Formats: sequence, C-alpha cells, structure tokens
Amino acid sequence: MQQQVNRNLRPFFKRLTLTFGVAAGLVVGPFPVLGQAPSAPAAIAPAGPTYADLASLAEASDLVIRAKIRKQTVLKPERAPGLAAGFARLYIQADTVALIAGRSAVGAGLAYLVDVRLDAKGKVPKLKNREMLLFADTVAGRPGEVQLVAPGAQLDFTPELEARLRPILTELYDQSAPARITGISDALAVPGTLAGESETQIFLATEDRSPVSITILRRPGQRVQWGVSWGEIIDSAARPPSPETLRWYRLACALPAQLPSNANLARDPAARRLAAGDYAFVLAQLGPCERRITPTS
Repeated sequence: MQQQVNRNLRPFFKRLTLTFGVAAGLVVGPFPVLGQAPSAPAAIAPAGPTYADLASLAEASDLVIRAKIRKQTVLKPERAPGLAAGFARLYIQADTVALIAGRSAVGAGLAYLVDVRLDAKGKVPKLKNREMLLFADTVAGRPGEVQLVAPGAQLDFTPELEARLRPILTELYDQSAPARITGISDALAVPGTLAGESETQIFLATEDRSPVSITILRRPGQRVQWGVSWGEIIDSAARPPSPETLRWYRLACALPAQLPSNANLARDPAARRLAAGDYAFVLAQLGPCERRITPTS
C-alpha cells in the first residue's frame, strides 16, 4: 500500500544499541553474511501476508533482512509501554543471513524490538534459531540496531515467501516504478451519439505530481473497455493493470471508495452519475485491497 503515510506504519519502540558495519549501498538481491545451511523454517500460517501487506511493508522499509534469531529477552512491563494484552515485547539479538534488499548497509549482527503474541498457555514463544524476514529501518546514530516498520514486520522466513517478495522489491526499486496515488483530482464524462455510448476520464493525483488517468469506454453491444495511462498521453488503448503488480497495488489500495464531491461534474447530474458508475466499475474490476497485517500509527 505515499511516503508520509507509509512512515505511519512505524511503531513507537524504545531504541536499543548494538554494533554493525559494512559500506552503505543500494542492494536488491542476495547478500550472504553467514553460512547459509538452512534451518527448518517455521511454517507460515494459512492466512499469511497478502500482496498488499508485502508491498506496504517493503515500501516502508529501508532494509529487508533475512535473519536468524540468536537470543531473545523478555522486557518487563514497565519497559514496554503501549504493549497490547496477550503480547510480550522481546529484545532480539540476531545474525544476518542475507540482506535481501536495502537502501543502506547491514552487518553480521543486529538487534531490534518486537511484540509477539503469547501462546495458548500464556507463554512467550521460543524464537531462538528460527529464521525471520524483517522489514526494518536503520536507527540514526545507533549502528547495529534496526527498528521494525510495523508490529507485523517480522515474518517467519520461507523460500516461498521470499519468492513472492522479490518481484515486489524489483518493481519498487526500479526507476520507472509507478507513482504513489494520493487521490482523485478531476473527472470528465461525455455521452456519445449512440444510446449506451460514453467515455469517462478520471485524473489521479500523485505524490510526485506525475500524470495518471483512467479511461472507461462504453460502446453499444461491446464489453466495457478501461485502462490506465501512466504519463502525459491519454492512451485510448491503455490496459488495466495486472493483478498483484505494483500498478495494481497503487490503484486498488489508494483510490477512495467514491468520486470526491469536488470533481468537475457538480453542474451536470447526468455526467456525475455516468462517471460515478464507471468509477464503481473500475473499483470492482480492481478488486479489494486485502490486508492481514494492519498498519498502525
């Protein structure tokens, strides 16, 4: 799922310190630090993260790290402000197995805080030797310490999860990555000369002010055609984004539920009804932005 909005995923955790090194750089790909004899990874629950979860976490993170937990320490309640009932806050010391992607460096060891759910007996789960996928930021002035970008930003590592994540990271790090959608700036709807013929254009606002528009064409006896133009030229042959791609995510997880009242249709009720119907059609075609990891401020 805007830089400012994504930064709101960060929990407020007390920051802790450990040492780490390695020259900084932009990385997307394997960055082995330790011997990688695989340990038995914990299985992901059937209701694992969705595409939107992974895209939101990846976009909010400076680092995506595969790590093996070396030691866990349970913090006392007075050192864990804001801890939810049924959870424990752990101070984790881990070894870096690989830097999967990052805008900065990571060293052989790292430390972070994480809230974990207690088991059915009210006990803290034992995480030692388990491999995790971390979505994190560095902490200024505290080398070796990282800060998870959300309470759900520690996931059990599996090769399948990494395989789902890598295409997302590749798109996010690409210089031609689609702009973040911040809303709808305008809409136009024009009926055609034949009954049932019309064209609607919906212009989207973006974080970097680059133009993005949606076109919906209706012709008698034909299926509704729609597509998205990611640039200055409005292409009547533009196609919808493929599901579970970054362009799909930009739209499905950012567009409002309804056209805003300030769209340029207020003086023409018929045009507004036409545009509203076409917009609802687009939202239905995109499908829901399903999340299982709830962002928190």
